Amino acid sequence: MAVVNVKSTAVTAGDAFPQTLTAQKIDGGRLRERVGVAEATATDSIGSTYRLVRISSGDRVSRLLLSCDAITTAVGDIGLYDIDAVNKGAVVDADFFASAQALTSALVNTDVTHEADAADAGAGFGLADVEKQIWQALGLASDPGKQYDVAITLTAAATGAGTLVLRMQYLDGN
Repeated sequence: MAVVNVKSTAVTAGDAFPQTLTAQKIDGGRLRERVGVAEATATDSIGSTYRLVRISSGDRVSRLLLSCDAITTAVGDIGLYDIDAVNKGAVVDADFFASAQALTSALVNTDVTHEADAADAGAGFGLADVEKQIWQALGLASDPGKQYDVAITLTAAATGAGTLVLRMQYLDGN
């Protein structure tokens, strides 16, 4: 074992001489929030999608909080889709944030930001991505300057009805 001294990106920049500024998306930015609500019904089948919030490719996600009623047998992935006007709303990464998230019990502001990474190390929006903008976390070469829908896609059908809520806290790309 060894004693180490490790500095974050923001602290390293602040200690530099001359000092360098860190992007506000990492240090000192204003946290914003988007909220989306949808209703699931007892007849919603596997593959049903609930597009709840929209995020720009240049934004940095801070937290994604899931709340829901107990929706009998429902399980879903939480990920990114193109918006309908772009690429006909095609899936970008269906389980970018969460994979097989149970919706069967009532949840209140459950943090699912990095659930996919915890379930499958290195997949989805992981701990190594916390300083990255969406486009960087997706592994793109440059910012496409577009928006994505954050959606829940059922991987197990709902046999009960209930409300789904996503609260996304983020720092915008400006």
